[in-house]
Amino acid sequence: MEAWVPLFDIFKNSPTPEIEASLWLQQCFNATTLSSSTTTPITASSFLSLLTKPCNLFVDDSSFSSPLTPKRIMFIETLPGMVQSRVLSFLALENERFNGKELSKLARSLLSESQGLDFWVKKAARDLLDRVSEPNHVNKWISGFSLESGEEVVGQEFESLPDWLKDIAAGNDPLLYWLPLSAADCGPRFYDDSLENDESLFSQVEENGENGLKEVGNEIEMDRVLNVPLEPEIQNMAASLRDRVINLESSFKAVALANEIRELCLDKGMDPSQVLCLIEPWKAEDEAASVLISHLSSGDEDELAWPSQVLCSIVLPKFLVLEEPASRLLLTSSIEYCKLHQRAAVHALLFPLVLRKEGINNPICDVITRILRECLHPAHVSAFCQTLLCGGEEERRFILLPCHEYLVSKELVWTDSLFNLLHNILNHNVHLTQDSVDRLVYHVRNIAERFSKSLKFGNFVLCLVTKCSSLLNSHKNVLTEAVECTNTLVTKSILLRIASL
Repeated sequence: MEAWVPLFDIFKNSPTPEIEASLWLQQCFNATTLSSSTTTPITASSFLSLLTKPCNLFVDDSSFSSPLTPKRIMFIETLPGMVQSRVLSFLALENERFNGKELSKLARSLLSESQGLDFWVKKAARDLLDRVSEPNHVNKWISGFSLESGEEVVGQEFESLPDWLKDIAAGNDPLLYWLPLSAADCGPRFYDDSLENDESLFSQVEENGENGLKEVGNEIEMDRVLNVPLEPEIQNMAASLRDRVINLESSFKAVALANEIRELCLDKGMDPSQVLCLIEPWKAEDEAASVLISHLSSGDEDELAWPSQVLCSIVLPKFLVLEEPASRLLLTSSIEYCKLHQRAAVHALLFPLVLRKEGINNPICDVITRILRECLHPAHVSAFCQTLLCGGEEERRFILLPCHEYLVSKELVWTDSLFNLLHNILNHNVHLTQDSVDRLVYHVRNIAERFSKSLKFGNFVLCLVTKCSSLLNSHKNVLTEAVECTNTLVTKSILLRIASL
């Protein structure tokens, strides 16, 4: 246990625990590989074994005759909540170093005790489970495992074939290189040389692919609208609900209306995008909209699908046209909903808001800042920034109703408020990745002349060179040239800071 104390000190005290923990483990892995010591080596599997080691926790339970009752928990559960969340965030970030099955088992075990689980611990456990549940994770982990950790893949688990495949594997003509079955085993219709020239087969595959669902990561993309027209009965029901949305007068009526909207969208098998476009719930007054948000939840709802529809049909349209500070009631209810559905908040609210076609203004900047601070862990904010700055259109695909697409752009529009937002993010103890910083420097160089007299631009650049100094050594000359184009109160301070890098 003593060998792991420095690592847990990093998780407890470091401002960048994921990065420092990764470096510490890599050094230990290298030392373990070169050393012939008989002590227990520090490896990826030994770290997971420590975290999942069973411990007895004695609790006071008056329902038993004895005053103290032992409760079996994992070692990680004995750590403070902040340390637990940082450990889980590290495991999610470095998931390729570890056994995916063990990571999934750890996350599921923690989530099964969700009743008394800290909010950030639960969120980090869910993120870890999402990471290791990706389809390509197993292949990536197997290919990189021995290179990263210095451990050998256990033969029985990954290299050995089932008994019924061993004889077939000895053959010289497998159908697929990774599945030792011959063409004869699959039947004549499965493998036919004549299919090589069958153009109809490929045209059929292409046609099916065009009609298939698009995906966002591993989730079905929710911004499609079926071309199938709604039945007249459904259209009439939606029109009736639209009239009631516009004329809502009480919270009680809003609760009843929310139940009817949810039933029409989910229980009747309709496409929610079509139905919500007809109902137009974003036209409700802010007080009624806050009630709709809180009552449009479903007990067995998908983490991304329905919550995204709720946000992009009620909250997003209101925030996209903000010219004054958002109402306290609407913003509070939106934040509470986003806390429960972080992934939906990112794809159906944050991305569309930041990518507003006219650029964000101060009221929208304040909304985004509050959601980032109160709903997302700093590590997830960093991942959001990385996708926003470095990801392609497919990676940062957002979710919104077709009738609002004209309000959102595919590229960032640089404004003083956007500089203010990035300044707020950096001041929120968010540690950007190297590629995110590289992209920011690229943009700073390109827009320095246009914002040469903008104090908000200058404050952002000063904050960037202060908070990310260790990642800017290779950009000193570029930054110096860019800052020399500006003329603000902080220009000299920025140049001095760059010179000290």
